[in-house]
Amino acid sequence: MHQIKIFKALESDLTSFEKQINSWLAGSGVKIINIFGNVAAQSMPMDEKNIAISKGAWAPSDVVVFVHYETA
Repeated sequence: MHQIKIFKALESDLTSFEKQINSWLAGSGVKIINIFGNVAAQSMPMDEKNIAISKGAWAPSDVVVFVHYETA
């Protein structure tokens, strides 16, 4: 049976994100069909005057990885 597993994190935490995905892959015992992902820019937080603020030049982006797999 085909299924999807979705992982989401911030681009500022890619090392931990990669470990999370690899840990799931190693322990799942499933047959991987496809892995794909996307990076989407986040909206910058607004202060009380509706002025965009952030700690850096840009707010960190969302990273999403989809794992299409098959169970036994």
